[in-house]
Amino acid sequence: MIKKLASLIIIILLFIGCKDGVKTEDKAEANEKVSSNFNSLLENYYEDGLKLNPLSATAAGDNRYNDQFPNTLSEAYRDSLENYYTSYKDSLSNYKDGNLTETEQMSKAILKWETDINLETLKFRNSEFFPIDQMWSVNLSMGQLASGMSSQPFKTVEDYKNWEKRVDGYLIWMNSVEEKLREGMKEAYVLPKSLIVKVIPQLEAMTEKDLNKHLFYTPITNFPEGFSEEEKTNLKKSYTSMIEDRVIPAYQKLHDFVKNEYLPAGRTTSGIAAIPNGEDYYKHQIKLYTTTDMTAPEIHQLGLDEVARISSEMEKVKEQIGFKGDLKSFFNYVRENKELMPYSKPEDIIANFNAIHEKMKPQLDKLFDVTPKTQFEVRRTEAFRENSASAEYNQGSLDGTRPGIFYVPIPDAPTYNIYSDESLFLHEAIPGHHYQISLTQESTVLPNFRKTLWYSGYGEGWALYSESLGKELGLYTDPYQYFGMLGAEMHRAVRLVVDTGLHSKGWTREQAIQYSMENEAESEAGITSEIERYMANPGQALSYKIGQLKIIELRERAKKELGDKFDIRQYHNQVLETGCVPLELLENKIDSWIAESK
Repeated sequence: MIKKLASLIIIILLFIGCKDGVKTEDKAEANEKVSSNFNSLLENYYEDGLKLNPLSATAAGDNRYNDQFPNTLSEAYRDSLENYYTSYKDSLSNYKDGNLTETEQMSKAILKWETDINLETLKFRNSEFFPIDQMWSVNLSMGQLASGMSSQPFKTVEDYKNWEKRVDGYLIWMNSVEEKLREGMKEAYVLPKSLIVKVIPQLEAMTEKDLNKHLFYTPITNFPEGFSEEEKTNLKKSYTSMIEDRVIPAYQKLHDFVKNEYLPAGRTTSGIAAIPNGEDYYKHQIKLYTTTDMTAPEIHQLGLDEVARISSEMEKVKEQIGFKGDLKSFFNYVRENKELMPYSKPEDIIANFNAIHEKMKPQLDKLFDVTPKTQFEVRRTEAFRENSASAEYNQGSLDGTRPGIFYVPIPDAPTYNIYSDESLFLHEAIPGHHYQISLTQESTVLPNFRKTLWYSGYGEGWALYSESLGKELGLYTDPYQYFGMLGAEMHRAVRLVVDTGLHSKGWTREQAIQYSMENEAESEAGITSEIERYMANPGQALSYKIGQLKIIELRERAKKELGDKFDIRQYHNQVLETGCVPLELLENKIDSWIAESK
């Protein structure tokens, strides 16, 4: 009886186990189906986004939409954007975290953040009423594309024709710019006069009558091999007509309006609080660019604290060099030191950046065991925009065939000061933007929509953090270059003070310039350009320091918690493999990694 009972119990247990096994298999199969559907959602989000933003597709090396330029200022376009973000946000409620992998859960959190912040942006009318400025607007990007040296390809006859079609769409947008500027004038949305005067010569440069000097004619002067004479003749004819009959008149019309009507209406105030809903808009911009809930007063105080800390470090370098005088005098000394302006030709400055790269190469594998395959180049910024441009990085294509490009503005080579070039290279090139962006694009794990995302708090935070790695990479052996790194960090700390000063404390442009002059070694012309940059795009300048401090904080936390188990290369892998993410999500990831590593 006992044996029979035991056998019966075993049979029952086996039956239950089989049922559980079926349940487990069913659950796994269900989760796999959810996962497949979720990844299809992410891919559709990415593909629909490319259709709405064809310039982004071109930048990524996706050539399907190279002939398109939607009128982003139209009501129809704004409606389509709102529908796009709303529908995908609503779709997320169909997916429970428990049915998703860790990577998918991160993607879900990012997509939720992405849709929320963009829907919030659409509530404000700033992008509608400020379609152009001296630094950030799409007309400047189109100038880069027109040169034939950027992401718009000019390799085939079809490429040349695609650009003509894209320009037609762009000119419709150009016409809408004037309409929106006029509407903004009526509703008290106008740029400061100090910014408008910088836009006027940029527009005027595109009214050049000599075709061989016109930027939009550059692809005709640089035909690739293999074009027949008939093809060249036809393209020359059509591009001549495009520029003379459509491009120049459109730019001339907008130029005349901006100069004769918009400039006189420009405001004399500097901060965004002066426009309707300006205070709320600045709160939104802080959230957008820092990906945090920090307030303007908190950020202003953090900036003041950082300025004080970095000043004390600068004092040490001043003493090391043996300079007699206060720190402000030392700033002027560094700005005006002719020994730090050794080059007479732009190509020599470009060569110096390449030499910095060669110097640090042997040390890179001590900090990074994963490096990008995408190549990169250092180039001079195009002449039409370099007077208002900062050094910048343009990403390579997703497939790695187009290199990442570090652009350096060199408006006057003999006065170019090299004291901060090592930190600048670390930030814009390696291991800054080039590593972060290229590794994200080359990832085989991340969904496509995350490969092209940009969150300034993370992206610029990583680039500024990269500057602090100079000594570990064999740089900053020259005290001036180390001072240059401190100067670059001070520059970002000053930004916390002046950006919040301008947009939440009522500072004038001149007050912000004066504060910067007193606390950093940049030239007055450079500082003026920077302050006007912050005026054009409130909050963007906050992202660098906020992100850098978070990445440093997380590194120190991991080092303390893991002790001998801490590996700097693994920490960098953890930070970089996520792609661009809001800082809170990055912190959650690093905390989980620390716990698992223990």
